Amino acid sequence: MKLVHVAFVCVAVAAFSACGRAPAPPAADVAAERSEAAAAALEAQRAQFAAAPPASTDPASAYQFSFEGLMLPQVPLSAFAGEVVMVVNTASRCGFTPQYEGLQEIYSEYHDRGFSIVGVPANNFNGQEPGSAEEISEFCTLNYGVTFPMAAKTDVIGEQRHPFYAWAQTQLGDAAIPRWNFHKLLIGRDGRLIAAFGTRTDPTSAEVRQAIEAALAAAPAAAPPAATPLR
Repeated sequence: MKLVHVAFVCVAVAAFSACGRAPAPPAADVAAERSEAAAAALEAQRAQFAAAPPASTDPASAYQFSFEGLMLPQVPLSAFAGEVVMVVNTASRCGFTPQYEGLQEIYSEYHDRGFSIVGVPANNFNGQEPGSAEEISEFCTLNYGVTFPMAAKTDVIGEQRHPFYAWAQTQLGDAAIPRWNFHKLLIGRDGRLIAAFGTRTDPTSAEVRQAIEAALAAAPAAAPPAATPLR
């Protein structure tokens, strides 16, 4: 029994230690290419967010919420109206941090069809996102080539959690509550929350891809009719 306990402790310690290991830095040419792509994406996002419609007043819509941005002032969810959006709480020192690579893969694959991702760095789980905004941005860009929008570091659980996460729980129940880093929430073209995927569900999995494909296939919500002018 003692041997089993010791073995378990050793495995746990090894896993915890692995969580803090940073990936090997990319080659200079790769780093330069990723930095250039990230800068271009940031400027496109700046224009997109500046042109975002006003926040929705619909209590069932995610478009009522906005996050503070990691490198931009705000990430308003109304900027994604008519698109499919995945909101993911992220961390830089977690055993699941390599999921950034899969997130960027599906973002690149589906973005032109109306799909986006909003990364939400959170330090709620074992302090695995301790860095500053600049450190998080540089980590994501250089190590994983991330070009999707990123929110500022945000609480996703507890009394101080962002209102989006409190709302998500009212929409999907406890499945919407992050239990660890890289919990994923999928929002449909109409702004409604349609699915949640746990940490261990890889972003490139068939389950996630099928949900994205189905959401993209849905017709965007019709715009409300224009008001008839008074005579």
